[in-house]
Amino acid sequence: MSSLYLPLSLNFEPRHLVISTWMDHLPFGYDLVAALRPSCVVELGTYSGLSFFTFCQSMIENDVEGIAYAIDTWEGDEHTGNYGDSIFRQVDDHARDYYRGISYLLRMRFSEAANQFDKESIDLLHIDGLHTYDAVREDFETWYPKVKPGGIVLFHDIEARMPGFGVRKFWQELSGINTCFAFTHGYGLGVLKKPGGSRPLSKLESLLFEGDEETRSNLRKLYVHVGRHIDAMRRVRKQEA
Repeated sequence: MSSLYLPLSLNFEPRHLVISTWMDHLPFGYDLVAALRPSCVVELGTYSGLSFFTFCQSMIENDVEGIAYAIDTWEGDEHTGNYGDSIFRQVDDHARDYYRGISYLLRMRFSEAANQFDKESIDLLHIDGLHTYDAVREDFETWYPKVKPGGIVLFHDIEARMPGFGVRKFWQELSGINTCFAFTHGYGLGVLKKPGGSRPLSKLESLLFEGDEETRSNLRKLYVHVGRHIDAMRRVRKQEA
């Protein structure tokens, strides 16, 4: 990379680990929150909470003063299938045990929750609900006006090619006309920056959105390696326990 960048996530020990395709992007999620220092984080589609609690853990460990909202029915959809109430109870218990006062679970549909957020009030929006083309487009169009100028929108599964998934197609449309960065490992993670805002870019954001192609390529490789490092350290600690 053009200049030295050492991710805080090199020392990240995830407190909440479950099986999820978001595992590949935990280091970046942790570092992004530390870099943005968001006062308001909103996640659309939380399921078992892996990404959401990574955001929350970063807020606590990096002294970020803000609130994180997880929005989900916790009922399942056509891609995940229906699941019982136990998933919600596990997420709710973890939120109460570790993130009381900074995390709120809104058990409702995204369209219902949208009325509770003001225009340009969200610093970081994570879209990870139903993955059909129409659904992800509706989520973006409904919630994008609520993101602050200069804020960030994350799209999970931009590389997923399963039947019925339309995130990849919608991301290709967006990335052609917006300031974007794409992680292609795992099932992919899209990072979109909304125009405007007076906040200076963090080092991480500068690499994402202003770096040349070599810098961007190296950043992708770095986060692949950091993810493997975290997983290796987790395995070592498990063996030592």
